[in-house]
Amino acid sequence: MVSDHLTDFFNYLSIEKGLSGNTTSAYRRDLERFFHYLSINQLNLSQVTPEELVGYISWLRGRANTEFKIGESSIARNVISLRSYFTYLAKEHNYSNPTLNFHPPKIPKRLPKALTVEQIMSILEISGDDLISLRDRALLELLYATGARVTEIINLNTTDISSIKNEDSQVTTIRVKGKGGKERVVPIGSFGLTAVNDYLTRSRPTLSKVLTQKALFLNQRGGRLTRQSAWSIVANRAARAGLAEVVTPHSMRHSFATHLLDGGADIRVVQELLGHASVTTTQIYTLITIDRLRESYASAHPRSK
Repeated sequence: MVSDHLTDFFNYLSIEKGLSGNTTSAYRRDLERFFHYLSINQLNLSQVTPEELVGYISWLRGRANTEFKIGESSIARNVISLRSYFTYLAKEHNYSNPTLNFHPPKIPKRLPKALTVEQIMSILEISGDDLISLRDRALLELLYATGARVTEIINLNTTDISSIKNEDSQVTTIRVKGKGGKERVVPIGSFGLTAVNDYLTRSRPTLSKVLTQKALFLNQRGGRLTRQSAWSIVANRAARAGLAEVVTPHSMRHSFATHLLDGGADIRVVQELLGHASVTTTQIYTLITIDRLRESYASAHPRSK
């Protein structure tokens, strides 16, 4: 039945497609919303037509209800979820596919918001010697030092940190599992390494309740730090630093990429560090750098006016 198809579909997403838990959860929420719409309109899955899908999108936009008012980017994701689901049903269960000509709305690309170096420093330089402050400092330093996604950071285990030695130097790295299960190795700078080592020696042994706990970042109960907790840590630190804007873990990632490119890093290297499958995704950060150059030129050059 439908419920079995949903279970099979989610298994397909996580096992065969290799999608992350967060992405699979987003698909699940989208489809739960869609089945709610079918229920209140007394429709079953086989009755869904292209016209009905158009009606569903109108409903989502708030014309027929206020419970699920969402933005255009979420509308686009809902369309993608439905296309994936009906494509799966057509392939595996011989359903007709009403989404063949059903496309997500085009969303204007927004430049990612990067903090200035000074703003980043104001967040990182908030100190404290208690267990939680040491952990939070290590988390923030690692987010900025590596540009990793918050899910990648909280999924790190202590064994994912290693050192590579050559004749002249030693480089400490983390092994990150990114989207689609793809692994990459990212170096950690000296400030990040110092913060992580302080946490590992002075905080984590007390936070850890069992010797078998592998998670790098722990909560006060000794379990793995959650994504929501990491978001709260970043937001609280930014507020303590006196920053008015909303700061998220992704702000740290955006700042990492932008500051590297501002400093002259090769875009292909930045792509590799961020774990982008295509350099096109990374190129959006060059637009920020170009905008900054344009602003500097306009304010400083005597013939720019």
